[in-house]
Amino acid sequence: MYGETSKSSVKALRESFADKLAKAGAEAKTVGDELFDLAAAFDDNRALSRALTDPAYPADSKVKLVSTILQGKATPLTVEIAEGLAAQRWSKPADIADATEDLAVDALLSAADVRNACSTVSIELSELASALLTLPVVRQRLSDAHAKPEVRVRFLKNLLKGQALDPITMDLAEHATRDLRNRRFLSTINWLIDVVATHRDRSMVTVTSAIPLKDEQFQKIKAVYAKKLGRQVFVNSVVDPRVLGGMRIQVGSEVTDNTVAAQLQHLKRAVA
Repeated sequence: MYGETSKSSVKALRESFADKLAKAGAEAKTVGDELFDLAAAFDDNRALSRALTDPAYPADSKVKLVSTILQGKATPLTVEIAEGLAAQRWSKPADIADATEDLAVDALLSAADVRNACSTVSIELSELASALLTLPVVRQRLSDAHAKPEVRVRFLKNLLKGQALDPITMDLAEHATRDLRNRRFLSTINWLIDVVATHRDRSMVTVTSAIPLKDEQFQKIKAVYAKKLGRQVFVNSVVDPRVLGGMRIQVGSEVTDNTVAAQLQHLKRAVA
């Protein structure tokens, strides 16, 4: 669990890099893989994590340290994200590794968005989780902290051989067993399923109207919000006669309600 300071830092970072990751296209997968490696480095090097989260250490010095470490070893966007992590304030040293992992997952899902593959990733992770529920020995081997990471990954690959899973699904599943991070494999998969669902909600535009949308309305809404959000969006059209007319458009927690029903409610409150 993040402390309040870390929670604010993570939120700011994920929001500030969302558009850049979306625009990175397929390269976002490389960024995600590099950030997973960085999170593992933070886990392994507690002294580095402490140095980068020490409030007494100047932010610009921490940024310079990260930049020097990654010089020539990572893509420019990965370096930029790492510098952003170093510049933020953190509640405790371990939080910087957790935040790096969060951003790594964001990057991989942005790469999946390029191919409209997030739904596929969500389904495949859910199917994997369901299959493992009745396989306790397999779950134990995938979570065995005494085995070398490469042994666990090799076991997973053999287990899923011939399944033709999406590359992002495989990437996430391999991370779950390679970098246990004091978790069980299935717990990490279930967490990832929740993250994918939240990510899809950010790209889901729900339009509620009294009658079905015309095709030109559907396409216009899709184009407008794709441009506004800087990424592919999915339009979910909901027909509800109770709105009487107009549209209510929701993206995540943001709601624009221009329905007749909403206008009547405003009018009632105004004259009450």
